[in-house]
Amino acid sequence: MIVTQILATLRAYFRYRATVTELSRLSDRELDDLGIRRFQIDSIARQDIAA
Repeated sequence: MIVTQILATLRAYFRYRATVTELSRLSDRELDDLGIRRFQIDSIARQDIAA
C-alpha cells in the first residue's frame, strides 16, 4: 500500500513538472491566447495534478 502511494505521488510530481515545463516554453502571446498569465503557471499546474 505504501509503494502504491509513493508511486502515485511520484506520478503527480512528474505530471506537475511536465505541465510547468510545457507552459513555461510558451511565449507571453501564446499564454495570453490561452487566457493565462506567466505568474499563474504554478497554480495551474497544481490544479492539473489535483484533477
